[in-house]
Amino acid sequence: MTPLPPDHPADRTADRLLHALKSGGPQAAAGLADRLSITPSAVRQHLDRLLALGRVGFEDRREGVGRPRRYWHLTAEGQAGFPDGHAELALELLAAVPALFGRDGLEALIVARAAASAARYRAALEGLAEPGPRLAALARLRAAEGFMAELVDEDDGDALLVQNHCPIMAAAGACQALCQAELAMFGELLGPGTEIQRAEHIAAGDRRCSYRIRPAA
Repeated sequence: MTPLPPDHPADRTADRLLHALKSGGPQAAAGLADRLSITPSAVRQHLDRLLALGRVGFEDRREGVGRPRRYWHLTAEGQAGFPDGHAELALELLAAVPALFGRDGLEALIVARAAASAARYRAALEGLAEPGPRLAALARLRAAEGFMAELVDEDDGDALLVQNHCPIMAAAGACQALCQAELAMFGELLGPGTEIQRAEHIAAGDRRCSYRIRPAA
């Protein structure tokens, strides 16, 4: 679907629909039409477009006799279009921890987070003894967490664990120890028979984060 210019009237109406669903919760097309003072057919056209974009979904509810009534709601992608203060909150908390508890307090926080993450990954990798399957499973876990992770086989036989996105970039940029803990965690999860080195780093200005992995010498 060809995107419309930012100031196109259809986009403005779509934004009003998204705001109505955000503020009022799931609603039928007729109710949205009354709320926005536009025709039900126009509402349905906009909802169909937003559905194709993945920003809204629907649920058909049976209310007494007759046909079910369709209620529209925001999807996770639709919710993501609204302001989100998670990054700012993370930065504020990271700045407050050393001020309140010193550098040791910040280090303890990072260690605790890394330990919790490692425990979750270890449970998911349980039963995978060989480095190859463990690495493939780790890439799938990272992809599911929003890191857009993938494995690339290099010509020299090394494997490259690539993370094309960093969903915690704001925090990682402010606290490099988070990235250091991530590298150490990967090494622990893959085991002593594997050597891992960071090859690219988003926080250092690279397009992506990547880790070169080979059997230990």
